[in-house]
Amino acid sequence: MKVAFGLKAHSGWAALVVLGTRGGELQVVDRRRMELVEKDVASWAKQPYHAAERLKAADARELVRRGIETARRIAIREMRTAIERADQAGNEVAACAVLMAEPMPDWTVAEILAVHFRMHKAEGVLFRDALARAAKACGLSLFEIPEKPMAKHAERALANATNTLRKTIASLGKSVGPPWGKDQKDAALAALIALQGN
Repeated sequence: MKVAFGLKAHSGWAALVVLGTRGGELQVVDRRRMELVEKDVASWAKQPYHAAERLKAADARELVRRGIETARRIAIREMRTAIERADQAGNEVAACAVLMAEPMPDWTVAEILAVHFRMHKAEGVLFRDALARAAKACGLSLFEIPEKPMAKHAERALANATNTLRKTIASLGKSVGPPWGKDQKDAALAALIALQGN
């Protein structure tokens, strides 16, 4: 079966939903939490800018660099694992959709650490960016979907009304049971856009 990944990132993890169609019927093939930090460094790696806030400039830059590098490395590892799971189930991953935050100015680490809101923004971008890079590194067709206007984007991409799409996503949730909260619904809608668009 041809499948697509949908990913919604948080600080240190992402909700992954894999959708496919069999006999014209849309179905959830897999759904899980994808960890993007190692447990032994999670205390700082989930929010590297916050962890660097009180450090000297050089130490702050180094900690942030390590956090970004680690997130990217783990995202590639986890993406490969998800692709292998799909392959072992006899499925072909056609595409990957990542819900993206609004682009961030090209701030330096010092500029980010100077304003608390910027730290949240940078950390929000960090894990989404790591997932997008991982999809590309794994050779997947990438759909970067803006998270804020996602409903409008989905309407255009799928040529369907928001209410109809919500019902479709809700029925998918009923077919697999909990957890099927906002994270899974958003990731499923993203996966549906990637599946239809590929």
